[in-house]
Amino acid sequence: MTTGAPTSPYTARRRSPLRRYLPLGIAAWLVLEIWLLTLVAGAAGGLTVFLLLLAGFVAGAVVIKRAGRRAFQSLNEALQQGGSPARGGGNGLMMLGGLLLMIPGLVSDVAGLLLLLPPVQKAVSRFTENALEKRLRKAAPGSLGDAIQQARMHRPDGRVVQGEVIREDRPEPGRQRPPLMG
Repeated sequence: MTTGAPTSPYTARRRSPLRRYLPLGIAAWLVLEIWLLTLVAGAAGGLTVFLLLLAGFVAGAVVIKRAGRRAFQSLNEALQQGGSPARGGGNGLMMLGGLLLMIPGLVSDVAGLLLLLPPVQKAVSRFTENALEKRLRKAAPGSLGDAIQQARMHRPDGRVVQGEVIREDRPEPGRQRPPLMG
């Protein structure tokens, strides 16, 4: 039982800009894709648009299969040499590019083709690394980034001690708990 003014659980949380604008962005993207497809279909014909979409799907499937095979091969080589696997080498961005090619639409096809270019892959990976590093530096106390920093401060050797917390709620002497099932 609590005292004081009742508060709604929704008033304490503020929605992040991503959660607020992502549905709007997806809706705008879908409208743009449909508009471009109808524009190209009107100019070149429906069969041409269908063949473009089919070619994008097939090309995306080939790219994803190739990038996945390359990632598995590099992982296998690293494990055979006894080392740790190197970073993805752009395979994740190639898979994302292939996925964007498979999604029906011309804007997603252009974005997927751009992600297949190595200079674009380097720029995107650099941007995401910098953004992630900034967010981890600005992490609020009690967040995942703070927990990682605390673990590094308390355990410089990097060892992890596994454990389990067990909480036993015992009634005060003289008071009994009500039965669970009545």
